[in-house]
Amino acid sequence: MAYLGLVCGVLYSVGGLVVDLLTIGLNWGTAMAFMALVGMPVIFGTFGFLCGALIALVARGGGAMLDQMRR
Repeated sequence: MAYLGLVCGVLYSVGGLVVDLLTIGLNWGTAMAFMALVGMPVIFGTFGFLCGALIALVARGGGAMLDQMRR
């Protein structure tokens, strides 16, 4: 998931740069868009880790429930 965040961060920052250059020029919004190169992979990586942990907990609980049903 962090790699997906990196791709999204690059697209977001380059897109923001192009839009700012064509409209009002460079400003703090452009700098914040480039901060997405760090922020988005961190957010996506954290989200992926939490989803993986949740899936592991559900799978462990579901497996125990199936084991009890077999007895």
